[in-house]
Amino acid sequence: MLRIIALALSAVLLLPQIEAQAQAWPSKPIRFVIPFGAGSATDALSRIVGQELEQTLGQSIIIVPKPGADGALAAGEVKRAASDGYTFMFGTNSPLAVVPNILKEPPYNVLTDFTPVTYLGDNTFFIVVNPAVPARTIAELVAFAKASPTPLNYATGNTYALVSTSMFAKNNGIKLEAVRYKSEPDAMTDLLSGRVQLMNGTATSTLPQVRAGKLRALSTSFPQRSPLMPELPSLVEAGQPPFPIGPWFALVGPAGLPPEIVAAMNKAMAAALAKPSVVAAMQKHGFIPKSSTPAALAAYMKEQLGVWKTALKAAGIEPQ
Repeated sequence: MLRIIALALSAVLLLPQIEAQAQAWPSKPIRFVIPFGAGSATDALSRIVGQELEQTLGQSIIIVPKPGADGALAAGEVKRAASDGYTFMFGTNSPLAVVPNILKEPPYNVLTDFTPVTYLGDNTFFIVVNPAVPARTIAELVAFAKASPTPLNYATGNTYALVSTSMFAKNNGIKLEAVRYKSEPDAMTDLLSGRVQLMNGTATSTLPQVRAGKLRALSTSFPQRSPLMPELPSLVEAGQPPFPIGPWFALVGPAGLPPEIVAAMNKAMAAALAKPSVVAAMQKHGFIPKSSTPAALAAYMKEQLGVWKTALKAAGIEPQ
């Protein structure tokens, strides 16, 4: 009985310390761990919003690239971090929805090992080819792939590119060979050299090369056109069925993050994502910012685990 009373008193005594810590947040730099490398869309977008957060929170936002294992390395680092509000993952569907489905023994549980903070938005992808590929439309690409004696190689710097391109191949009865990279900047070197022939890639990586004439864009990978290249047909306009998946971003922290810190970061991030200058800067990368409540993100993450499980099966990608 005395032991129970002592434990209860300890908890009561510690409570003011925990509340004070949350109220004082942030009192030092905050780390955003990202699942892809320097120069990737995740890197560019996290820096755009990070600069705005530095003004509102009064602390530096340090971007920490942790590429590899489809984002599992970044997620693992955040999972192991202290729940003090100084480490978050500026994450994507790769570590938050695909890793748990693509690995037989995932290194974490998305629903219990992380604290949802806010949805961040959706990204835009374009299907591009090396100019040596004699295709200017999706139909011509399919015809070229069918006539090729060997499978065409496609680069993937993230799981959306991997799964969507695999679906594209199955939908059209063609054989394509995936060449996987930690991040899109790594893949771009081989795409530009012709070692790989095509890629479904972010605007961050593909647009500068398309505008320089070093790559050829065939379509967006979505049902609608993009204002970044309005002359380019959408995937549906190119005669293809829409993909049942999309590339999305979300901010999460380690499990057990204090509610006060979650609320403060959610409020700060929502304000940053709504600021016109931030929206404009992100849209240049094809990103459509959109915040949410922590509860809405938790529900969405749970739903997306099922969506991506079905998509991986449809694409013929088995857990490893």
